[in-house]
This record gives sequence, structure tokens and C-alpha cells, in this order.
Amino acid sequence: MNLDNLTLMIGASAGAYLVLKAHRRLQLSRAKHPGLSGHVRMAKRVSKLIPHYSLEGDAFFDCDNAGTVIANKRHDGFHRLSASLLQRSPQGKHLLEQAISSISDAQFTHRYRVPFQFRTMVNAHLLPALFLKKSEGVRLWDVDGNEYIDVTGAYGTNLLGYDIYKSFIRQAAQDMDELGPVLGPYHPVVLDNTRRILALAGQDEISYHMSGTEAVMQAVRLAQYHTGKQRIVRFAGAYHGWWGDVQPGIGNPVSADRTLTLQEMSQRTLQVLASRKDIACVLVNPLQALHPNANAPGDSALISSGRKAGYDKEAYTRWLKQLRQVCTTNGIVLILDEVFLGFRLAKGGAQDYFGVRADMVTYGKTLGGGLPVGVLCGKAELMKRYRTDKPADICFARGTFNSQPYVMQTMNLFLKHIDSPDVERMYQTVDTLWNSRRAALNKRLSELELPVEVQNMTSIFTILYNTPSRFNWMFQFYLLQAGVMLSWVGSGRMIFSHNYSDIDFDVFSDRFIEAARCMQADGWWETGEACNSNKKIQRRVLKETWRALTSSMGSINWPLSK
Repeated sequence: MNLDNLTLMIGASAGAYLVLKAHRRLQLSRAKHPGLSGHVRMAKRVSKLIPHYSLEGDAFFDCDNAGTVIANKRHDGFHRLSASLLQRSPQGKHLLEQAISSISDAQFTHRYRVPFQFRTMVNAHLLPALFLKKSEGVRLWDVDGNEYIDVTGAYGTNLLGYDIYKSFIRQAAQDMDELGPVLGPYHPVVLDNTRRILALAGQDEISYHMSGTEAVMQAVRLAQYHTGKQRIVRFAGAYHGWWGDVQPGIGNPVSADRTLTLQEMSQRTLQVLASRKDIACVLVNPLQALHPNANAPGDSALISSGRKAGYDKEAYTRWLKQLRQVCTTNGIVLILDEVFLGFRLAKGGAQDYFGVRADMVTYGKTLGGGLPVGVLCGKAELMKRYRTDKPADICFARGTFNSQPYVMQTMNLFLKHIDSPDVERMYQTVDTLWNSRRAALNKRLSELELPVEVQNMTSIFTILYNTPSRFNWMFQFYLLQAGVMLSWVGSGRMIFSHNYSDIDFDVFSDRFIEAARCMQADGWWETGEACNSNKKIQRRVLKETWRALTSSMGSINWPLSK
């Protein structure tokens, strides 16, 4: 072979390689979510450019050019609401101020409860109830004695109702009094828990952890250990804990270079999974079925009425089955993260509900009634932390708290309870019951011409807004005034425990409607022509941001167009 031919062959090979590489890169780019949630590096860059600016006084109440009459109505309503909340909770206000001064968690949640533009006014005047002293049934009481109906759901852990979990914890403390908080060795109850959980999960082996986040960390680590691959695939918007590799982008100070964030329910994603050879595992949080490819809805990002949600069980089931097949064919570990949903959908969890068996599945505090625990179940060949033929090649994971006796006994009582006939009947009607409740509430809202509606995935609800507005985040404070306790993300997520009776839900609906009517009366859903569509609102916010950015850079401070 002469030198010219050899050069041509090398050139052709190099060209083919570059074409193949470009094709793979294009394929991956098309599989990513088109928004910033799918392009995490770009999201981090953009987040560092956004300047802080504050809307106060007239700029607060008339930021949408609604006019003097409506702005005055809002002003009066805002200060009435502020006076009402402060008058009813003087002790709560005092405790919250102390917490904000010394507890970093409280500082963060207080600061990021509403869009940052409105933060100064809200934080000065609208203090939420953070300190509670009592729970009973579906109700909570704050330190000032005010009663609320609870839709925080204890961030998903309150499946059956606080009363039954309190009974489990009291009984567990009594049962384990003789042993006490001995850590390290096992109590025999661990074996019964293991048998019951593995039966529910349909898996071979189990490991216990301190939290759901730890369980997910170990699942990913074991997948990488056994496949010899490093890449992780997650889906845009899905939450799997706050550790580096599964929360790339905003909020993560380290680079998550091994993580691909792709579109859920996408054939392009399936093509990427089928063509790449470096993917260890795919993480799925089935809660995303309520809002695929979107971040968990929270009021801190609610700058317009563009929030979307909707649950199609059949479509999501088809997607999971396609995903399962691609993972099986290509040796990718499918991890189902049920830390949030727990056993909310079915007795056997999301695996039974959707009819898809994962390679690994994680659970969290629902098993312990809110007590700290995480559980990982999986196939025997994936759960093993060592190689028989290579004694120094191990995948280490351990924790001092992993099988705490009081937690294990509380878990045992929970697992026995969900085996009862009453709970079995509950699961048989869970979709029908909560779908009918959603429909009944939406019917009332529509008849009253209130511009809100709710969507749900069983007992997890999201509030949607049907009228363009910059002030939808205000609804959380009207709900609080009406006696509805939300989690810190506000109106984005309402989590009902399954002990809600029809009467309880009617009480909630009455309070929800009362809050909506008060908010409507105070003018927050009226708007000027400059912001009478979501696109116009978004453009206006961009102009405000640009003005703040140029001002901070010493550039011309251009006025907003009216």
C-alpha cells in the first residue's frame, strides 16, 4: 500500500469518526429538554447573570400597569392581609424572626417563598406560620392556637394521617424501651421489615440508610460499580435529592459532568439510551408524571400564569414500559426513586401502579412515619458490594443510624398496617376518589368564575392559574389566612393524606374558595393591557431584568415601556 492510499484511508476514517461523533452529539442535544432545565451548564451561567432588583411601593402594586384604581385596591388588600396575619400570630412572628436570624434553612425558605422582585415587601409584611404545636386528624395548630387544614403532607411522608403515625411511634418507643437506641447490631424486627418490604418491592435484597437521599446515592454508586460505567441519566425537572450528581445546574456549586439531563416521554431519549455505551443507570421519579420535564412547581418561580400540569396515566405507563425495554436491552440499570411517592399510589408502590419492575427502587421516610430512614431494594447481583474473586474491590456504604431500633419498630407497625383489609380497600379506589374530588372542586371554581383550577396525581394536587397575572404567588397567603397550611413551595403542591374524609375535603374546598374570592376582590387577578398575556408578562420581567443589569454595569438605565 503506497503512502497516498494510506493517507486517504486515515483521512476517510477520521472523517467518518468525526461524522459519527457529530451525529451522536446532535442526537444527545435533541434529546435534552429545550429549556434551561435540560441544559444545566447554560442554566448555571444564566443564573449568575440575573441581577437582584426590588419592586416596592407603587412599583410593587402597579408593576403590570393595571392603573391607579386597581393598584390602590391591591395596596389596601395587601395591608389588610398583613394586619390579619400579624394580629393572629404574634408569638409565631417572634419565633420566626428568631429562626431567620439563626437557622439557615429558615432563612432560605423564607427568602425564596416568592419571586425575588417582590421579596422585600412580602418578607416585611407577610410572615407565614412556621411554628406549630399540635396535629389531629387532618388539622394543624400553630403556637398561637390558630387551626389549619393540612395540605403540606409532611413533604409526602404523611400518607395515612398524623394520628396513626403518632400511635406507631408511641408503641414503638414502648416496644423498644428494653433495648433503647443501640446502634450497630440488629434487633430481630429488621428481618421482618426486610421480608415485608422485599415482598412489596418484588426485589431480592435490601439495604437501610438514614434518608432517601442516601438510598439514591447508594443505588447510583452500585449501578456504576457493577456496570463499570459512570454516566447517569436523569430527566429534566426530576428531583432525587440535593447531592451533586443528581442535581446539576442551579443550586449545585460543583460540576456534574457525568450526568445527562434528558427529556422524559421522548423517543429521542430512547434513541440516546440505545446508542450510547457509557450509561450506568437511569433515574426515574414517577411524580414527574404530573408535570413531565418541568421543575417541581413552586411559587418562588411563578412570575406569570404559565404553570402547567396534567396527569395521563396511560401515556406515562407506556413511556415507562418503553424505557424498561431499552434499559434491559442495553444493560442500563433502571432505578425507580419512590422516596417522595412512597406507597401513595399502590400497596406495592409505583412499580405495581404502573406495572413496571425496576432493577432498583428507593423509599424514604414514609416507611417510618417521618422518622429518618431510607431504603434501597434491588436485584441480588446489583446489591452486592464486593467481588468474590477480588477481595479489595468493594463498593463501600455504611451508616451508624441505618437500623435504629425505634425507627425499625415504627416501620414494622406501618408495614403491618398496610396489610390490613381497610388499607387494601383504600388502594382499590384511590384514583377514582381523588379524581372525583378534583373534579368537584374545579366545578365549583368554574361556576364562581374564579380563575384557578387544580390538577392531580391521586392525592397530590397542583394549582393552575387561568388568568395572566404577576401576583399568583400571593394566593398562598390568602390560603393561609383562610386556614389552609401549605408547604414552603406554596400553591405549587398540595399533598393530602389518605385519611381525608369527604367532609374534610369539603371543608378544604370551602376555605380554598374563600381564599380565591378574597384574592379576586383585592384586585390581584385584574391586570393592565401591558400584561394581559403570559408572553407580555415575561417580556416585561425581561425588560426589568435588563434595566437592573445595565444599571449595575453602569450602563444607560433605560425606562420600561408602558
